[in-house]
Amino acid sequence: MDGRLKRVWRKGRWWVLGLVLLLVVPPLFGALALRVSYAGDLRDDARTRGKDAYWIGHAWVDGRKKDADLQALAERLKGTGIRDLYVHAGPLEHDGTLPADRHPRARWLTDGVHRVLPGVRVQAWLGDVLADEGPNGLRLSDAASRTAVVASARQVLGAGFDGVHFDLEPLQSGDADYLTLLDDLRRTTKAREAVLSVAAHQIDPVPGAHSALGLFGDNGKWWSQEYFGEVARRVDQIAVMSYDTWMPLESLYGGYVAQQTALALEATPVSTDLLMGLPFFHEDDLGHHEDAETVAAGVRGVRLGLGRTDPGRERFGVALYVDFAEEPADWTAYRTGWLPHP
Repeated sequence: MDGRLKRVWRKGRWWVLGLVLLLVVPPLFGALALRVSYAGDLRDDARTRGKDAYWIGHAWVDGRKKDADLQALAERLKGTGIRDLYVHAGPLEHDGTLPADRHPRARWLTDGVHRVLPGVRVQAWLGDVLADEGPNGLRLSDAASRTAVVASARQVLGAGFDGVHFDLEPLQSGDADYLTLLDDLRRTTKAREAVLSVAAHQIDPVPGAHSALGLFGDNGKWWSQEYFGEVARRVDQIAVMSYDTWMPLESLYGGYVAQQTALALEATPVSTDLLMGLPFFHEDDLGHHEDAETVAAGVRGVRLGLGRTDPGRERFGVALYVDFAEEPADWTAYRTGWLPHP
């Protein structure tokens, strides 16, 4: 090998080493930070405040569930911190409307829950895919569609629901049309003394993460902490979808949830209920590893984040996703880790 080739070879090796350091070292430091975040003692008072929630499926309003199922639900929730049920009553049409035949047994459910679970609120869970990344979906930039969404909220409140819970995805950080919609919805729910709640994307784990992801096609994975706060100030309740995190290990997932809990507490006003989502579902793909994203790790992360950041926060809880995919072990982990010990 002549001198010129040797110089090229040496220079090439440094470029390769630099690329490896760029790609490997930051993730390693990030993983170490999450592992450290997962360590430490739990405060005994970092447990349920009786303001937890539970996402449940469409079978509860389309006729598939019966009186015996309602009684079984009451037994399952006895002694827990569940105060809100998010009942899938949609989805919305892409123009924001909601056909009345989407929830024919709504009144049976709301009346039944109020009877067998006094104090538990039943919210209509409405959602749709947003058209930001394709030709099909709901367009929040269209004023007529936003007006129709508000009319759909009035529709479900008229059907007996105690509130409306919106899950619109993928929602980009900084979307001003969404804030406008929430302002309109808040006027409607406030006039009816009903609850307005939303499912929220995760918060940037490092500043600007949502912008960096935009270089590869932003799918609304994260919001800035500032935008999260803008949303939280417009609603009665905000539930972070703190799952599908890509984390490969329980310790990393739990540390990530602890970090997300802290970031969300910092951004959410004390007048708004803040809930952290727990994964009551089981699948393995790139975004969710069931051996890593466990309820036990999620509960520990929530308790660590709460205890370190704002242990006195009363309007705080967890939200369980979702009844049709849960396993008995999920309830055991929730009860053991989050409920007060006798």
